[in-house]
Amino acid sequence: MHLSPTRRFLLAISSLLSLSAILSAAEPKGIEKGPMNRLAKESSPYLLQHAHNPVDWFPWGSEAFEKARKENKLIFLSIGYSSCHWCHVMERESFANKDVAKVLNDNFVCIKVDREERPDVDEIYMTALQTTGQSGGWPLSMFLTHEGKPIFGGTYIPPTDREVPSGKIMGFDTVLKTVMDLNKDKRKEILEQADKIAGMTKEELERSGRLVVLTPLDRTLVAGAVAAHDTDPIWGGIGSKRREFDHTKFPRVSVSMLLLNQARKPGQEAVAKDLELSLRQMAQGGIFDHLGGGFHRYSTERTWTVPHFEKMLYDNAQLVELYAEAYRIKPDPLYRRVVAESLGFVKREMTSPEGGFYSALDADSNGKEGEFYVWSLDQLKAALDAEEFDLLRKVYAGGEPNFEKKEYVLRLPKPLSEIAADLKTTEADLLKRLGPIKAKLLEVRSKRERPFLDTKILTGWNGQMIAAYAIAGKVFGEKAWTDTAVKAAEFLLANLRNGEGRLLRVYGARPGEKPTAKINAFLDDYAFLIHGLLALHDATGERRWLDEAKVLADVMIKWYGDTERGGYFFTAHDHEKLFARSKDSYDGAQPSGNGMAALVLLKLAVRAENPVFREHARKLLKQFAGVLKMNPGSSPLMALALDRDLDTSGDATPIKLQPLVPGKEPAKGAKFSADVVKASVVFEPSTGGSQPFTITIAVDAPYHIYAQDVGNKGLQDSATVIEALRDGKKVDASLEFPASTTATDDMLGKYNIHEGKLTIRGRVQAEPGKFEIRVRVSACRDKACLLPSTLTLSPK
Repeated sequence: MHLSPTRRFLLAISSLLSLSAILSAAEPKGIEKGPMNRLAKESSPYLLQHAHNPVDWFPWGSEAFEKARKENKLIFLSIGYSSCHWCHVMERESFANKDVAKVLNDNFVCIKVDREERPDVDEIYMTALQTTGQSGGWPLSMFLTHEGKPIFGGTYIPPTDREVPSGKIMGFDTVLKTVMDLNKDKRKEILEQADKIAGMTKEELERSGRLVVLTPLDRTLVAGAVAAHDTDPIWGGIGSKRREFDHTKFPRVSVSMLLLNQARKPGQEAVAKDLELSLRQMAQGGIFDHLGGGFHRYSTERTWTVPHFEKMLYDNAQLVELYAEAYRIKPDPLYRRVVAESLGFVKREMTSPEGGFYSALDADSNGKEGEFYVWSLDQLKAALDAEEFDLLRKVYAGGEPNFEKKEYVLRLPKPLSEIAADLKTTEADLLKRLGPIKAKLLEVRSKRERPFLDTKILTGWNGQMIAAYAIAGKVFGEKAWTDTAVKAAEFLLANLRNGEGRLLRVYGARPGEKPTAKINAFLDDYAFLIHGLLALHDATGERRWLDEAKVLADVMIKWYGDTERGGYFFTAHDHEKLFARSKDSYDGAQPSGNGMAALVLLKLAVRAENPVFREHARKLLKQFAGVLKMNPGSSPLMALALDRDLDTSGDATPIKLQPLVPGKEPAKGAKFSADVVKASVVFEPSTGGSQPFTITIAVDAPYHIYAQDVGNKGLQDSATVIEALRDGKKVDASLEFPASTTATDDMLGKYNIHEGKLTIRGRVQAEPGKFEIRVRVSACRDKACLLPSTLTLSPK
C-alpha cells in the first residue's frame, strides 16, 4: 500500500506516542491553581480537576466545534477519567504548564472529556487510534478537524523529547509544533488523512452491525469461547500461555462467569478447578485490599501482588457477584469473607447518603501511586506492638519488600488455613487474632491523605452494584445487603429517569448547586440496571422489580434496537449524531451492552413468561454469531447467554437460521482474520500407530500471518497456534511448519511471518474418535491488523 510522506510521518508520530506509556513519570510537583476555566461549570469530578488549568478547556459540545470552524483551527481532544494515574501525570507536566497552555490556546481549540460520562465519544476516538495500528489507553490524546474527524493521536505524551532503549519519543512540545507546521504547510493532506481514518473508524464500528452471517447457534460456539481462554496454572487468572503469563492481569469477570456456568455442569471438573485457583489467588494477592476490603483495578504482574491501585465500582460489583455465585457451587469461607469485606468497603467509602454508589477511588495520593495503601517496615512497627508486628509479618508481609523494593503491598503468600497450620493454630483462631491488628492498621491508614473520590453516580455501574448486593444478600441470607440494593434501586428509578421514563446516564452536582441527572443513557445503562432489578426480584420476590425491569427492557428495545438485523446500538436513535455508531460486543473490564442485553432478555422471557423477549435475545445472538465463531474469546458473556438459552430451551440441537436480511450481501472489507485467511485439513491413512494429517492455509495478499515461532516476544500473542482435539479434548500433536520469512519494522524489530499459501504436516496418536483441528491466526498488513480468528477444521 502506497503511503504519502505526510501519512507516513503522522503514523510515525502515532507510533512514537504509543511507546510513551512505558515511561516512568517524574516525581510529582505541586500544581499552582490559576483562574478557573469553563470546566468549573461542569459536574464531572474529572473535569473539575482541570478547572484551574491555564489551558482554555471546553467541555464536549457544539460551542467548541463552532469556535474551531470559525477560527479555522484544529482541535486537541484529551479524554481521561478521575482515577487515571497517567492522566494526572500529563496534567502536572503539560496542562498545568503556562507555556504549553499558551501554545494550545493560541493554535488549537482544546476539549476535555470524561470517558465515564461520554463512553460514546471515548469509543469512537479510541477505535480511531487503533485503526492506525496503535495501542489504546488513557489519557487519550487526539488531534481532530473542526468536524470532529480524527487526524492522529496517542496516549500519554511526555512534556519534552526523551530517549529510551527502543528509540526517541517525541515530547508534547515537539508534537504540537509538528502539527502546527503540518496544518500550515500540508493542510489539504491532513484533512484527507482525517477523512480516511474517519472512514476506517466508521467501518470498524459499524461492520458487525451490517453483517449477515449464517452460523448455527449451537454448543460449538460455547465450546470455542471456553477454549479461547488460557488459565495460568500457577497463579490463576486469564492470560497468554504463549507469553508464559508474564504480563499484567485483569480479572475480566465476564470470562469467569462463563467458566462458572460450565463449572456447574457434570464433567467440567477441570474448568471448576481452574476457576477455583483464580478466585483463590486473586483473593490472596495484593489486588485485594486485605485491610479495607475491595479489589484494585488490575495486577501489574503475573502473581496478583502489585496492583494498579485505583478502585472502580464496576470491578467490585462484578467480583462480588462472581464470588457470591461461586459460593453456591462450593461454600468456601474465603469467598464469603471476600464478599463481606468488599461490600463493607463499598458501604464505608463508595455509598452516597441517598443510597447511590460513587464511581471510583484514585490510585494516587500526594501525587504518588499507591502511597495510601503500601507500608514500610518502620510504619508497621510504629502502628503495632512487637507481638502484633511479628504475626503480621508472618501472615501478610514476609520476605523482601514487594513494592518498588522498599515497601509492602499486604498479601497472603498461601491460603490462610495453611498459614494457621504453620503457626500451630486454627484458621478461626488466626482470624480472631488478626482482627484487632487489621483494625489498627486501617485506623492509621485512614489518617493518611486519601485518594481522590469520584462522586458521580453512573446508572449502569449502579445497576451492577445493585445486582451484587442483591445476589450476595440472597446467597448469604443477609437482609441488610438486600435492603441496600433496594435503597439504591429506588434512588436510581426516582432520580435518573426523565419525564418520559427514559434513563439518564449520570447524577452529580456542579459546585455550589444541587445534584441533577443529565446525559441520555447508553445501552449498558439499561442492560446493567435491568440485571440489577432482576437480581432484586430474585432476592425479594417482589413483583415491582420485575415490572420495572420489563418497562426498561421495552424502552431499550424501542430506542436502541436494530429492528432490521437484531442487536442493540450503543446510543439511542435520537442521540447526538457522531460520525459513527456502534453495536458493542467485546467484553473487557466491563461486559458489553449487547452481551448483558442477551442475558437479561432471556431471563425476562422466563420470569415474565413472555416469549417475545426470547425472540429479541435470539435475534441478537444471530447478529453476533459470526463474532462468536471468528473471535470466540471476545464475547464470553454472549456465549454464556447462548449456553443458558440452549440449557433452558430443552433443545440441544442447533437452531435453524435464516438470513436476517434476505437478498443483502455482507459488507465489504475485512474485520476478522478469518475474512482473509482460509484453511482446510486432510487426514491420511494411519500408519505405525499414528495418524498423519495435512493443513493447508491460504492468506490473501497483501496480508500475512505470524509464524508459530514469531521470534519477537512483543508479538508472541499474535503467533499462529494449531491445536488438535479428539472428541473435544486437546491431544498432543507433532507439527512441521514450512520455513518462515523474516520481516523488519522500525518500531517492533524483526519477526517471522508467512504469506500466500503454506502447508503444515502434522501427526497425532492413532486412536478412535472424532478429530478436529483449531488454527488461531492474526492477519496483518502494512500498519493495520485484523482481529484474531480461530478456524475450526474437520476432516472431510
